[in-house]
Amino acid sequence: MSGLSRFIEVLRLYDTSIPGNSESWTVPEMALTLSAPASTLYRTVRELTRAGFLESTGEAHYRLAPAFIEFERLLRINDPLVRLGRPVMSDLLRQAGIPCVVLMARYYNGEVMCVADETAPGAAFRSSYERGRPMPTIRGATSKVILANLPSRTLTKLIGPRSATVQLRKELQAIRRAGYLSTASEIDPGLAGIAAPVIGTTTGTTASLTFVCEEATLDEATRRRLILLVVSAASLLSEALGKDANADELDQA
Repeated sequence: MSGLSRFIEVLRLYDTSIPGNSESWTVPEMALTLSAPASTLYRTVRELTRAGFLESTGEAHYRLAPAFIEFERLLRINDPLVRLGRPVMSDLLRQAGIPCVVLMARYYNGEVMCVADETAPGAAFRSSYERGRPMPTIRGATSKVILANLPSRTLTKLIGPRSATVQLRKELQAIRRAGYLSTASEIDPGLAGIAAPVIGTTTGTTASLTFVCEEATLDEATRRRLILLVVSAASLLSEALGKDANADELDQA
């Protein structure tokens, strides 16, 4: 473990969704878990603490520190997907007319991650697509529409050679042709997802917009209406990403 990878491995210890992990660690606990020399980890923790990514909680324990909040704010300001997508999501939520959640997710490091969400008043449920939580790529409307629109080389690297994934590739081709996907109970029992792809061709962004609502409240007429809304919104956001990238190029020229 060396360089940047050493810092990342230490920070990933704080993923409390993994059994056995906790909100605070001692250096000896880190060394045992990562099978690394304690002396190396003492230096790493000292540097991370100095930079504001870790802080001492007393009794030689360390937890994540506010530097992440600072960088999250910068990401919200600078990431065109989040910056341009927020008002689109608010409009979708207003037009939905039912208790629902609107998600915006993107491809990230071999997985799909929700980067923004909006919840309507009266929505008493929670989606597993929590902001910042990596999710699998082959289940649920949110992930599958992203998978279906990845570049072919990225897709092959992710799911394997064509000969071994014939059925999955057929499903993804159908999703790509349709331009949306509606699923039910693939991620959360009782919840339905209706998603459309957001493609930033000039920015290299592959993302999705999704309605999540309770399956029991989703009749066919409402489902069709939500499909039209999310497909239209995703298309507008894709177009806005292209215009934003072109404007940046002109500013730099």
